[in-house]
Amino acid sequence: MASGDDDNKKLQLYSYWRSSCSHRVRIGLNFKGLEYEYKAINLVKGEQHTPGEKLNPIGYVPVLVDGDVVLSDSFAILMYLEEKYPQHPLLPSDFKKKAINYQAANIVSSSIQPHHNLAGLKYIEEKISADEKLSWVEFHIGNGFAALEELLKDYTGKYATGDEVYLVDLFLAPQIYAAIKRFNLDMSKYPILLKLHEAYSELPAFQNAMPEKQPDAPSS
Repeated sequence: MASGDDDNKKLQLYSYWRSSCSHRVRIGLNFKGLEYEYKAINLVKGEQHTPGEKLNPIGYVPVLVDGDVVLSDSFAILMYLEEKYPQHPLLPSDFKKKAINYQAANIVSSSIQPHHNLAGLKYIEEKISADEKLSWVEFHIGNGFAALEELLKDYTGKYATGDEVYLVDLFLAPQIYAAIKRFNLDMSKYPILLKLHEAYSELPAFQNAMPEKQPDAPSS
């Protein structure tokens, strides 16, 4: 439930349309039914580093503003939303499933996504070559996806850890989307993740968070 022009929204999300970290938070906000104002930050133009926009000390998106609270890092933001806005919980009550949610989400946020963020890929292209950039991405996504297939095989139902959407699903959906849409990864080796991708595509909270539906997405 993003808005691009209502300055009276309590929540503000500083986001970039193609950022998978921002994508996670958009799903979380939608899933919890929270309205927010969308503040577009163009990473390609380096707007995240300008003094007026640098709310995050490390210069990344997303950043969530909730009154006088300013938070960066998608994991921290989602945990904050979970604590403050408990409707539609992101974590199961079962301790083991909760731990699996944390573990799988961390595989995405620590072992996959950082290896294909814009700054890292730009550095590889400048220091090594553009060709090496794609093989680097494929290697790290492939390793992470193989680990996720193994980890989730005993837990998956309709979604990653059963028949309810939880935290891990918010991390998986943008990562799978990026692998398919941005990097053209062959998903035939990852049947669990491909099945989850199809399930996510049917949910309005996930549909409305997709990159191409954001206010700053290119028109063509």
